[in-house]
Amino acid sequence: MSKKTAPSETGDAPEKAAAATPPMHLTVAGRLRAYFFAGILVLAPVGITFYIAYLVLHFVDGHVTPLIPARYNPNTYLPFGIPGLGLVIVVVLVTLVGSLTAGYLGRVLVRLNDFVFTRMPVLNGIYGAVKQLVEAVFGRHANAFRQVVLVEWPREGAWTLALVTTETAAEIRAHFKEDVVTIMVLTTPNPTSGYLVVLPRDKVIPLSMTVEDAMKMILSSGLVVPDEIGAARRVAHRRKAGA
Repeated sequence: MSKKTAPSETGDAPEKAAAATPPMHLTVAGRLRAYFFAGILVLAPVGITFYIAYLVLHFVDGHVTPLIPARYNPNTYLPFGIPGLGLVIVVVLVTLVGSLTAGYLGRVLVRLNDFVFTRMPVLNGIYGAVKQLVEAVFGRHANAFRQVVLVEWPREGAWTLALVTTETAAEIRAHFKEDVVTIMVLTTPNPTSGYLVVLPRDKVIPLSMTVEDAMKMILSSGLVVPDEIGAARRVAHRRKAGA
C-alpha cells in the first residue's frame, strides 16, 4: 500500500512558493532601487571629494594668483588659467620658509617674530593660541590624538569614544595620587567641539582602532564602523610586538 503524502507537504507547496515570490514588477523596482543606492554609494564620495578639492583650489588661486606680477604670471601668456597654480606657490613658499628656519639666521628670525607678536596687545593672545594649536598638530606634539580610548560618558554605564591628548599638565597631576590621562570627548556629528576631561588612567580602555576610524564613526553617528579584519590584525600585531 503506497504511502500518502500529507497535503500540507505537497498541495500547499505551490501556494507557499507563489506567496513567497514577489510580483515581477516589485522585483524589478527593488532591483532598480538597489542599483540607485549603490550608485550613490559609489559616486557621492567621489563627487564630494572633487567638489571640496575644487573649492580649496579655487579659494587659494583666487587669493594668491592675483598677487603675482603680470610679467611673471603664466596666466598672462596663456589663453586659459592654470588650475592649482596658487596652491603650488603656497606649498613652495612654505617649504622655503621651513628650510630657512633650519639655519641660524632662520632661528633668529623666528625668535624675533615671537618677540614682536608676544608683546602686541590683543594679538599676543591670538598668536599664542594659534601657535600652540599648530605645534600640537604639526610640531613637537604631533603625536597628540593618536590613541583612541573607550570611557564612561556622560554617566556610569554609558560608554563613548574619546581621544587621548598630550601630556597632562603637572599642576593637574599634582592633585591626583594615581596616574591620570587627559582625553577629548568629541561631539557627534560635529567633532570640532567636545569636552576636555581628566580621568584616572585605569578608567579608560585603550582601543586598537585608528584615529581615522574613530573619526568616521563620530562623523557618521555610528553608521560607519571600522574594518573588523583590519582591527583584528592590528590587535595581533600589537600583541606580537609586546611579546
